[in-house]
Amino acid sequence: MNQEPPKRRVNRRTVDLSGYPDLVMIILGMRVNAWTGIKTLLGFGPKISRSVAGQPDGLLRHENFLISLFPPHAGMRQYWRDFQSLEAWTRSQPHRDWWQTFLRNSRGTGFWHETYSMHGGIEAIYDDMTAPVGMMHFAPMEPAHGPMFTARQRLRLGGEAKEPPPVSEEEAG
Repeated sequence: MNQEPPKRRVNRRTVDLSGYPDLVMIILGMRVNAWTGIKTLLGFGPKISRSVAGQPDGLLRHENFLISLFPPHAGMRQYWRDFQSLEAWTRSQPHRDWWQTFLRNSRGTGFWHETYSMHGGIEAIYDDMTAPVGMMHFAPMEPAHGPMFTARQRLRLGGEAKEPPPVSEEEAG
């Protein structure tokens, strides 16, 4: 006979984010689309671990998670002090090289990210995703060109980045 454990109150807690007024969270994923993508996905693990170990300026927390085994689909969640820190990191090495290489050939994978800002903005990109993920399930898709090319533009932040994007809009196709 199973006995229920003694009842106790749930320990509900929250966080005070007032010290992080410009906080940005980004969720990223890489999904295997073809057998060759397994090697691509597994090859990124050590690269990302080294990058995070380097403690990029503004990165507050990095967490890995598994989205699915079949097909293999891995994800990360990162918390950044502000969008400028995230943007600076994405335009520096080694991230710049990773992005340039991926946009030339996704090597059997699809990549996506969704960014959420304390200022209320949300933006996303989905590259070579063969099945819907995240907001693709309910929001209309459109090409990532013109005003939808960079995360800064999609978040409607205005201003200029300190560094150019890893690839130009023309190179991205």
